[in-house]
Amino acid sequence: MPKVKTNSGAKKRFSFTGTGKVKRHHAYHSHILTKKTKKQKRNLVGSTLVDQTNMKQVRDLLCLR
Repeated sequence: MPKVKTNSGAKKRFSFTGTGKVKRHHAYHSHILTKKTKKQKRNLVGSTLVDQTNMKQVRDLLCLR
């Protein structure tokens, strides 16, 4: 059986915490920022954790089962 390859796009978009949880960045903060409020742009800065409902898909992309 061949090796299972990690999805190249996913490995650039996700990282891990020390306890093994998966971190992600917020979407909608890359362009067309003029129509977004300061509060909305401020809240999109930084990272957050991947939700449990999406964890299986992310782990499959990263080949982490």
